[in-house]
Order: sequence, then structure tokens, then C-alpha cells
Amino acid sequence: MELEVKIRGLMMDPNSGTPIIILKDINSDAMLPIWVGAYEANAIALEIEKIAPQRPMTHDLLRNFIVEMGAHVERVVVTDLRDNTFFAVIELQNNDGDVILLDARPSDAIALALRVDSPIFVNEDVLVTSRGMTESAQESSGKADAVSEEEWPDIIGEAGDLPM
Repeated sequence: MELEVKIRGLMMDPNSGTPIIILKDINSDAMLPIWVGAYEANAIALEIEKIAPQRPMTHDLLRNFIVEMGAHVERVVVTDLRDNTFFAVIELQNNDGDVILLDARPSDAIALALRVDSPIFVNEDVLVTSRGMTESAQESSGKADAVSEEEWPDIIGEAGDLPM
């Protein structure tokens, strides 16, 4: 089963300094943290904050290409989590109604979804697997309690500013 999510936050991991996208299920309190690269986080932050670069960035170029080819993005789906790596697909539909699935990194798929205003989904198994990995990491480091929001100070933008 797939769950529709929205971006809840974009923040920095206080331990590693790596950007994290927090996706939240629209129908529950379930959240999924996805660690991403700095460039991808920047591309997402620019779109969240509606800052237009002087020249098209890679995700803008992809959006423009899709539109010029007569297709549109139906949705993006975070499909899997294997060996600490997230996987996603971009689901396109062309003029003939054919569905095209493109393998993508979740960060790229999310950056594109924001630019074309398409929904973002997560496979429920990914949430379960991620939750299990997080709990296992906390137990091995001696932190059995869930991480509180106070431990994540570097949120880019306010939660109310994000498309929910």
C-alpha cells in the first residue's frame, strides 16, 4: 500500500551535518526521514521558498523537458529501502496515455514533484523498514527514546511554510 506524504521539514542532521528531508503521511503522524546530498537539499529548499534561479537548474531542466515532450508527472513514489539506500520512481504519462516509470533518487524525484506540483507517495513497507532501522540504531547507541524535535535545530523554513 502507498501512503501520500508531504514535506514536513528540511533540516540538518546534528550528528553528521547531512541534510534530511522529513516526509509526513497526510493521514497520520508517521514520518520518514531521508538523508540527501547538499545539492539536492538546496534544489528542494529553493523550490519550497519559491526562489527562482537566474538559469534553470537540473530539476527545472527536467521539468521543462517533460513538458516540451508532451508528458506530465502523475506522481513520485519512494518505493524501497535497501542497504540504507532509498529508491524512488517518477511516474509520467505521455500524450498517448502510456505510463512511463523512471528510476530516480528520492531527492531528485521530490525536487521534481515540487516543481510540477505532483503528489508524493511512500510505499508503506519503506516506513516500516525505516522505523525498524531507526529503532535499531537508537538501541545500539543507547538511546531508546525517540529523537525529540529539540534535537533537530536547523530546520530550513518553518513547518507552516511548507506545502502540507
